[in-house]
Amino acid sequence: MERIKTKQIKVGNIFIGGDYRVTVQSMTNTDTRDADETLMQIRKLENAGCDIIRCAVPDMEAAEALKKITKNTTMPVVADIHFDYRLALESIKNGVSALRINPGNIGAKERVELVAKSAKEKQIPIRIGVNSGSLEKDLLEKYKGVSAEALVESALKHVEILENVNFDDIVISIKSSNVKMMIDSYKLIAKKVNYPLHLGVTEAGTIWRGTIKSSIGIGALLSEGIGDTIRVSLTGDPIEEVKVGREILKTFGYIKSGIEFVSCPTCGRTSIDLIKIANEVEKRLENSNKNIKVAVMGCVVNGPGEAREADIGIAGGKGEGLIFKKGKIIKKVKEEYLVDELINEIDNM
Repeated sequence: MERIKTKQIKVGNIFIGGDYRVTVQSMTNTDTRDADETLMQIRKLENAGCDIIRCAVPDMEAAEALKKITKNTTMPVVADIHFDYRLALESIKNGVSALRINPGNIGAKERVELVAKSAKEKQIPIRIGVNSGSLEKDLLEKYKGVSAEALVESALKHVEILENVNFDDIVISIKSSNVKMMIDSYKLIAKKVNYPLHLGVTEAGTIWRGTIKSSIGIGALLSEGIGDTIRVSLTGDPIEEVKVGREILKTFGYIKSGIEFVSCPTCGRTSIDLIKIANEVEKRLENSNKNIKVAVMGCVVNGPGEAREADIGIAGGKGEGLIFKKGKIIKKVKEEYLVDELINEIDNM
């Protein structure tokens, strides 16, 4: 699908929008004031494939800790700030690559001008983040509750505040835990602005439920060419957010590198422990950078044919299985050695 071309924005050493790739973001859940622990988590997230990381900045101590954090990672760091413009100014001074702050919430125009001027001098973009749980009272009254139209109007009000002080390095996110409302909101604002859009379903839930909701919401928008950067919000280890986000982008062809893994759902013809085998293969390949498609199929009769487009795969039989490449059988292996043999073949590809 062809992406809607938005304005190109630079975030540290990464560009979003324009013709640049869709990036994956996450947020640390460490105490930002503990710079060493935060850096440790950032490195793990980077190794998992995270492109941009956001850190909460609840107070001045956290803003000051950003100096050490930004000096010790090459990943762009976004300071997440609510209400206090002084935290934004301190974060900029301490080397962050972007701010997440809503200008309408930081007070008088003079404060907005100070933040905008400082961000402009450092070429730091500002992400406006509108959330269904924090809509302005007047909009709730106007629209008789939370709606896509209310969320978009709120975002546009914040955009106008920044544009009125000659600042336009803007990224927009409009998040809701209601997936349909989230989709409708992004579709609506995509017609009104050309700023890059940061996609996400807020408060999506636990890893299982949150993955489903995020995949539907983000996937629906990507399928229409909407979205420049994504964050999967899960109640769990942030690394899971990155893994899910990257898998969503792989599904749409936005990430070409790494293993594409497919497996059949099993049926009455399955005579080996395919669920165990599939989980083991997926686990052992999760850090592989080989750009190949791997299939784990339960049936020796149909497996190689059904997964003919896979570069390599397993088709299970009774106590044994076949290893095949591009639909052609290359060897028969006992069940207990299937996974090891498959991994050996992949390592030699």
